[in-house]
Amino acid sequence: MNRVRGEAGLVAGGRSYRLLLTLGALAEIEDGLGLSNLSDVASRLAQSRASDLAIVAAALLRGGGHEMNPADVLRLPCDLGALVAAVSEAFDAAGLAGKSGGEKDAAPFPGAPGSNSE
Repeated sequence: MNRVRGEAGLVAGGRSYRLLLTLGALAEIEDGLGLSNLSDVASRLAQSRASDLAIVAAALLRGGGHEMNPADVLRLPCDLGALVAAVSEAFDAAGLAGKSGGEKDAAPFPGAPGSNSE
């Protein structure tokens, strides 16, 4: 994966997938989670349900060029931790879990790479 371009990777069922946080993916995430703005994404995902994770992962996978919907994500043969890490890595690669004002922003999921609990 090309982190310079903001890509993250996921291996599921022996296949490699690319996740990319595009502007379109962000809009899909906001809409799919019923959020009014981008600043609410991290706090919502910190308390997410499986369906929330599927919405976010599907948007990121579509950003990476894979035609998947949330139901497809729920059927992926992968470890939950790997999926959470890939989603967190995509946010981090896009600079949304990086440093801001001298402090680290909240990562999408607590305990995942790029989160404050590392």
